[in-house]
Formats: sequence, structure tokens, C-alpha cells
Amino acid sequence: MLLLAACSQCFAVTANAKENAALSMPDSYSAQAVKKILDADGNAIDAAIAAQFVLAVTLPEAGNIGGGGFMTIYKDKKADFLDYREVAPEKAHRDMYLDKKGDVIPYLSLYGILSTGVPGTVDGMWKAHQKYGSKKWTELLALTISLAEQGYIVHPVMQNSIEWRIKSFKKEGIKVNFSKYFAHAKAGTVFKQPDLAETLKRISIYGRDGFYKGKTAKIISQFMAKNGGIIDEKDLANYQAKWRKPLVKKWREYSVITAPPPSSGGLAILQWLTMYDLVKGDNVYEHNSTEYIHLLSEIGKRVFADRAEYLGDPDFVDVPSEALLNEDYLISRVKNISLDKISATQEIKPGLKESTDTTHFSIVDKWGNAVSNTTTINYTFGSGVIVEGLGFILNDEMDDFSAKAGVANVFGAIGGKANEIHPKKRMLSSMSPTILLKGETVDLVTGSPGGTTIISSVYQSILNVVEFNMSAYEAVNSARFHHQLWPKDEIKYYPGIDAEVIKALHSLGYITKEKTFGDVQLIFRDDDTFQAASEASKHSRGVSIVLN
Repeated sequence: MLLLAACSQCFAVTANAKENAALSMPDSYSAQAVKKILDADGNAIDAAIAAQFVLAVTLPEAGNIGGGGFMTIYKDKKADFLDYREVAPEKAHRDMYLDKKGDVIPYLSLYGILSTGVPGTVDGMWKAHQKYGSKKWTELLALTISLAEQGYIVHPVMQNSIEWRIKSFKKEGIKVNFSKYFAHAKAGTVFKQPDLAETLKRISIYGRDGFYKGKTAKIISQFMAKNGGIIDEKDLANYQAKWRKPLVKKWREYSVITAPPPSSGGLAILQWLTMYDLVKGDNVYEHNSTEYIHLLSEIGKRVFADRAEYLGDPDFVDVPSEALLNEDYLISRVKNISLDKISATQEIKPGLKESTDTTHFSIVDKWGNAVSNTTTINYTFGSGVIVEGLGFILNDEMDDFSAKAGVANVFGAIGGKANEIHPKKRMLSSMSPTILLKGETVDLVTGSPGGTTIISSVYQSILNVVEFNMSAYEAVNSARFHHQLWPKDEIKYYPGIDAEVIKALHSLGYITKEKTFGDVQLIFRDDDTFQAASEASKHSRGVSIVLN
């Protein structure tokens, strides 16, 4: 049996979880790739690698070989985490985006060739395959090469995104080569990427060295030098994805496995869930009621204050993860939360007493192994720069550093010294691929794109299932909301929250802005059945499948 949910028709699907696999993917091509690998007895990591490369072709807004990401893994009843986040080039420095007066130069860290960190995706997938892969590397890349070389049918959402991006570049006076490569991609027509196909062939033949050394690395370095970039062959050759210990914490009857630093998301989710329970106690809140939204927003102020002060690349700064998750500390953080008024934003400080584009997919294989993978080139279509002769888009992840302490990035996140630019340093991220276990069994796999709203999408999808007993379809399609300390008292919310609730939030003093977030991709176990759902938003082309 195969049940398929696509785009505007996404729905929850079920099958016997003891013998079956499930997936929730951002497009039909990646879903087909995962199904093919799982049907051929590949494991969840094999399927994830195949999907990652397919998305580099069919979801250019976010899928990539020019970016990076995080992969949370549960394999053979052991948790693992792969950090293939981009790093700052050797020639990067703290003040590289500041003018002579010390002010941030608009757009320099966000668009164009200087906004790019050293890509991590290819090395990440190579390391995942070396450690956990069971299928041949060439087999996992075969479909993606075909899609790049022979083409695929452009989805209307992709065309709309391309047209919006081209118009925005023109409006903002950004000079990049994006339109040269993507303006001719029209809905319902075949879109071919021959340069990208040749790049992927070298990766298929030579593995990670097909990207970080040899012809591809030389072309990247020459393109950078010609166009004022700072990444060179040494940067590429030295890049290393890293295996890290995932954050694992008990919450209610679950073990939550999530992303450690340089993600801020895993810590934030664990803080949010724990503080919610501490304040909630025996109270019962109606889903998306005024009281529920206010409480979680108050918690969000404290979470983001800690994020700005303490979070960064753990290879460069001492991130006090254990202290930030200590129960006594979290109890102290919620003591001054009022359930009927807003905390003064400027008074919310870090608590320790010490010195849009991304995409996500979730997979569970028939052996009970799981992957939650979030990958990104940062903003929609990244830097807007395509490497000529190679056909892939460069990321604009340098904007995720603190260009200047106390100055917000494109997602409104304010950073401090812990996230300053430094050569070879990883920039802070909100990506939060997460897996929940009951005992030793995978119970829920979730994740989302969406900049800082990723964190809210993930923890709320967990609460939707666990606290409010929603189906997978309901959990991913229920209206969500987000508050991150700054802008002051601002709540972003999904269409669908009751108008009376919005009115009541205004009476408390909140400013509200209607906004769509990234699409959640979720799988969860309901007794002996799987449910899988890909969010059915107007900008989605996601697919969820459960396999018998």
C-alpha cells in the first residue's frame, strides 16, 4: 500500500509501524527518491543522503550543495548528530561587514559573494555515508544526476519564488547573476541544469573530493577571486563536517533528541518545553488561546535572551548547555512570569550568573531508524550568486553571524560576542531537527525551515501531538505563533488564530503581525501505526508517504 499526500492535498497517512517506513518531504521528487531507496532495503540515512542531493536540484530555494545543515540520527537504538554547518573562510574577520564608522553595511552579509560561508553539505553527506550508509554512494546520487541532466517539471511555487526573488533583487539594487540561471524556469515546463549535472557527476565519482578538491574546487576558487569573494581552495580542502553529541533530555515520558550548538534551536526547544510544564502545572490551556499564546511568548523572551548571550560555535566559545537546561535554573527563569501582563522587554536579561530559506525532511525506516534533517542556504535562494560553470547557488550564511554585537540579522535575531565572525567558525543557527523516543522506540520525528521561527514550529508541533492529541495532519497545519524578545512585544502568527484571541493579545499590549512560517515535516507513532504529514500551505509542495 502506498498513500501519497502532495502540496495542497496533504493529509495524514497510517500503516503498521512495526513493519513499515514513513517519510515527510518538501517535494515529490525527494519523496520519490526516499521511497526508491527504502523499497530497495536502504536505511534511513541512505534515504536522507539521496533526498539531500535531489533537493539540491529540485528545490533550489533551499536544497543545496552550496550550503549546509544538521542531521539528527537514531540508528540501531543509538542517538547521533551530524553538524555539516558552513564555516567562515580564513580571510573572514569580525568587522568585515562594517563601514569606516563602525556601522553595518546594508545587505553585504546577506546578498552577493561576500555573504557566503564555506559549504558543508557534500562533506556532511559523505561522512554520513561512511558511518551509516548501506547502499553504494553512486546509487544514492543516480536520480539527482538524472534530474539535473534530463530536467524536471517546474512547480508553480518554484516559479513564484523565482519571480519574487528577481523582483526583490532589482528593487534593492542587488547585482547578482541569479536571473541568468533561473528566469527561464516556468511552471509546467522542463528545467534542465547541465552545469550542475556535471558537478554532481564529479561528486558521484570522487566523493567529497569531487567537490572540495580538483576541478570543482578550482572553479569555485577562481570564481571567488574574479568576483571579489574570499573562499579559496585551502578553505574548501580544510572543511570538515563534525560528529557531535546530540542534546538528549527527558521531558514527560519522552527522551527528546535534538540539535546541540552551534544550533540554538535544540537548547531553545528543551527550555521552552520544560518551562511550559513548570508554569502550567495542573492548569489546562485551550490550544492557541490568549493565555496559551501569552505564556509561551513570555517563555520565548527568556529563551531568546539566553540565545543572544551564550550561544555560538562550541569550538570557539564555552556554551553552558548543562547550566541552561538545569531545572533549578529554569525554575528561577519562570518565577517572574505573570499570566496577565507582559514582562518589560528591556528587563529580560540572560539568566546565568556567569561572566525564510531552509528546508527539512523526516524519515523512519522499517528497522525503526530515524533521520530528522534540516538543510539551508539561509535566505530564499541564498546569496543569489550561482557559481558559473558549476550551476549551484552559494549560501548567504555569513548573515547568521553577529555582523555587529546587538544588531539584528535578516530574521530579527540579535547576537552578541559569542557569535562574532572568526575564521573557521560556524555561525549560530536555529535549525532544530528533533526526534522523540518512548523507551528505545522512535515516537515522533519533526522539523521545519523558517529562520528563528523554526524553533517555535518545532516545539509547537511537539505540543500539538503530545499535549493536544492532534493527528499528524492537524499538528502540522494548526496555526502557530512566534515571539523572540525583540522586536519589542511583537508576536508573529499564522492565519487561523481566532480574531478574538488577537484582540485580547492587543489589549495585553502585544503587537501582532500575520505571517506564514516554514513547512513542518512530521512523523509520529500512534500505538502501532505511523502517521506522516507534510504541511499543506499555499507555498508548499510537500509529500508524506507511509510504506507497507
